Amino acid sequence: MAMLYDLKLTIDYAFQTPAAGARQILHIMPMTIAGRQRLVAGGVDIDPQPAMRRDRDDFFGNRLTELAFTEPHSDIVIALKARVDVTGGAAPGSASVDLASLGKVLESETDLGPRSPLHFLAASPYAKPDADIGKWARAHLQSGSQSGDIVASLGLALHREMRFDAKATTVDTPATEAFAARHGVCQDFTHIMIIALRALGIPAGYVSGYLRTLPPPGEERLEGVDAMHAWVSAWCGPGVGWVEYDPTNAVFAGTDHIVVAYGRDYSDVAPVRGAMRTAGEQISNQSVDVAPVEG
Repeated sequence: MAMLYDLKLTIDYAFQTPAAGARQILHIMPMTIAGRQRLVAGGVDIDPQPAMRRDRDDFFGNRLTELAFTEPHSDIVIALKARVDVTGGAAPGSASVDLASLGKVLESETDLGPRSPLHFLAASPYAKPDADIGKWARAHLQSGSQSGDIVASLGLALHREMRFDAKATTVDTPATEAFAARHGVCQDFTHIMIIALRALGIPAGYVSGYLRTLPPPGEERLEGVDAMHAWVSAWCGPGVGWVEYDPTNAVFAGTDHIVVAYGRDYSDVAPVRGAMRTAGEQISNQSVDVAPVEG
């Protein structure tokens, strides 16, 4: 069932001493994806106004905003408003192939475009190979399993063994540390699953987005709705293509999930990334509201 959402995001930063020379890249605007979702309208307001602003697409086709500030400032407020029509999900639509067949297909793959699975097999900054995670993935592998089934079974196993804890980790906590402690946030669940799938030879990447804030009547509230969310994109062969699984909530991405950006890991799709000259403490807050449009 298609869903129409009104989306609001606010990210604010306060600096103990004024920041100067700041340059930022934002990945916060939802994408338009054929057969999946359509950005009806959207805008990003920045306060104070930057000296330079440019809106464009990156290599992976994500919408980004570049900002540059020349005047010192003590705070920044980033406010997004958007309406998004979500028309489909990203569960496997047909039978996938086993790992041996998947490997043969990947060996003959020559496409290096933005959604080529070849970009999502090797190590990346936040998803480096880990012996313990690889061993865990192989221990949960059943002989002859299809790639789509492996995605679901690993995601469910991770959901059962990991505890969601919003205070357990930070954005820079290594996935290996979160895995060893078996707790973390959606970013940790996602990076661990990416490492596990790549260890088995399944191309896997990071999806940044939003979750429906209010659940349907009678259903439980999903984890991770108070901020931007993250889940996994996995390539299961030419007949199936990319599927998306949310290990934090143990579901394939559906009409509750709104895609903002695709990347190899968090480093490609961070909501705010950049540099500035400042000193002292920095305080940041983020709020998200995803409300279904009635009628």
